[in-house]
Amino acid sequence: MKNKEIIYKELSYQIIGCAIEVHKQLGVGFLESVYEEAFKLELKAKDILFKSQEKYSVVYKNTIIKDFYCDLVIDDKIVIELKATRQITDIERAQILNYLKVTKLKLGIIINFGEKSLQYDRILL
Repeated sequence: MKNKEIIYKELSYQIIGCAIEVHKQLGVGFLESVYEEAFKLELKAKDILFKSQEKYSVVYKNTIIKDFYCDLVIDDKIVIELKATRQITDIERAQILNYLKVTKLKLGIIINFGEKSLQYDRILL
């Protein structure tokens, strides 16, 4: 069996490292928006390119029916969804899969700051 290469492995490790640092510094209990601002500071400190709250449109039968905003898109490669909740569930996984479909990107990472230990989940399309 052929080993599957992890896409964007180094960039993914850098992203998770930034999230770990934020969680270490802030702990549990803040709103997502607080973690998002701290996370963006960590990304900037590591010179990781990102777009914040980038707008994407959902198209249904050639008509834009809704716009939504991704928390972050890293280097036009990885969609990041930040959470501050009890756990990552199938609802968050479905949400990021939809974001990947609309953005046409291959990798999404859900990062959850809402638990004692940082949680994250890599989702491939």
